[in-house]
Amino acid sequence: MKKFFKTALAVFVGALLSVVVLFFLGISLIAGLAAGKSGSEPIKDNSVLVISLNGNIEERSDAAGDALSMLSGKKNVSLDVLVQSIKEAKTNKNIKGIYLEGGCPTTEPASLQELRMALLDFKESGKWIYSHADNYTGGGYYVCSVADELTLNPIGAVDWHGLASEPIFFKDALDKIGVKVQVFKVGTYKSAVEPFIGTEMSEANREQVTAYLGSIWGTMLSEVALSREMNEEKLNALADSFPAMHPTEKALEWGLVDELAYTDQAKEKLKKRLKLAPNDKLNTVTPKQVVDNIVTKEKSEKKVAVYYAWGDIVDSPSDNLLMGGGHSIVGHVVANDLRKLREDSDVKAVVLRVNSGGGSVFASEEIWREMELLKKEKSVVVSMGGMAASGGYYISCPANKIYAQPTTLTGSIGVFGMIPDASDLVTNKLGLKFDVVKTNELSDFGTKSRPFNEQECRLIQANVENTYDQFIKRVSDGRGLPADSVRQIAEGRVWTGEQALRLGLVDELGSLDDAIAEAAQLAKLDKYNVKNYPESKSMIEQLLEGDVTDNYLNNKFRETMGDAYEVVSLANSLGRQDRVQARIPFMPNIR
Repeated sequence: MKKFFKTALAVFVGALLSVVVLFFLGISLIAGLAAGKSGSEPIKDNSVLVISLNGNIEERSDAAGDALSMLSGKKNVSLDVLVQSIKEAKTNKNIKGIYLEGGCPTTEPASLQELRMALLDFKESGKWIYSHADNYTGGGYYVCSVADELTLNPIGAVDWHGLASEPIFFKDALDKIGVKVQVFKVGTYKSAVEPFIGTEMSEANREQVTAYLGSIWGTMLSEVALSREMNEEKLNALADSFPAMHPTEKALEWGLVDELAYTDQAKEKLKKRLKLAPNDKLNTVTPKQVVDNIVTKEKSEKKVAVYYAWGDIVDSPSDNLLMGGGHSIVGHVVANDLRKLREDSDVKAVVLRVNSGGGSVFASEEIWREMELLKKEKSVVVSMGGMAASGGYYISCPANKIYAQPTTLTGSIGVFGMIPDASDLVTNKLGLKFDVVKTNELSDFGTKSRPFNEQECRLIQANVENTYDQFIKRVSDGRGLPADSVRQIAEGRVWTGEQALRLGLVDELGSLDDAIAEAAQLAKLDKYNVKNYPESKSMIEQLLEGDVTDNYLNNKFRETMGDAYEVVSLANSLGRQDRVQARIPFMPNIR
């Protein structure tokens, strides 16, 4: 008995200590974040804004993202903070220039393009941009090429070798364990199902990937060539020669960079630009510090609301966990938020910022409905980010006007359903036996003991086709295009923003700021305030709801799985999500 009490006491004390440690860790984390928010020092004169292009660039900042950065030790940043800080730096008299720490940014090409546009706008102020890196990836070099001067570590590299997309196929692996995926789809180009039923890209998919990669690469070539004052053909030929595989001096000889320098020499160059002595202190500020120092001046009670919708489109938060976690667009939540904006008399126009490859058709329809109601009362403009494809396009098409970046991936008007058949695994390989009693012909629909029969397949395919017809109608009505015309550019095909403009799927090429200005003009607003929605949860709310933990684990899972992440996440959710999906063929792994 004595031993029992000693053991019980030890367990109790251990649990108590764990709770205390976790409590103080939580308090420290919250206090640290709060201090970072409210304790920002004023920006000193003769400062330089330092933008580190390493790590993942998210669509929008939130408390969970800040916590993740602290937990992981990585300085991940968000596109909205980067762009906002650059805009502020353009007019802030204390900020003399921008220092780009070039490197390995991870995000969609269109997000890089939006960042690049903000930097080009900054240069119109007459202020300078200087870039230095130990190594430039293709995406990092694309952004940093706007700089007035680029330097590179003497033993570094410029990894400029074009774009590639390499999907992973799982059919043979699934065959080995006795699992088949039953596919029902509409759209010749709807290729999200291919990794589960084939071993190579279909000709249709190869055609569309070739087209959109070519469009994105063409944009990158022309913009870099313009900034570096180089010939496009020469720049493309350099990509074929793979500069990273040559001595670093070649990057200088070919005009990819202006000078070879170590980091300490780069800092000396910064001081010279600021007219500082070698021993003087260099005043630097981060994007977050710049944003935290912005004093919002009320122009009017009238507001243009910017609503951020990014991530997978799901029916419920639990569905998002099936997809591996991360940020999501929950259908009924977003619809309810849009309804509140519709009912808010101070909100005169709404910009829906979409960065999504789609997901649940049911959730997309919920959002579409509220977009339709919103448009009847207020001006609605869509700003497409990295992707607004499939379900992402479904929720965008009702808008009065749609803006996209030339490199945005959009379209993919098509639907599919994928349901795993593990009957061979459970009956033959595991030796399980099944028997059934049923009252009606299809009472055992969806049983794990057998694949779908012919009648069931016909019913599911008909359901998918009806959903596709509905998708076509939504686009036809929203864009004012004949249904037959929409069908010709649908079929699940992915387009870039540049291509979509020619096809009538978008109205203008431009940034989020362009979309905001258009929304205000449509609403006939001279003075207005811009407010972002949904309002960010506090750190305490996100800790209590598990957002920080879920996102941390999701990020680790993404890092471990690499290119296979999207496919494995979708495979994990098969059979447990909306039966019909409007989803792009995963996140294209563009390198």
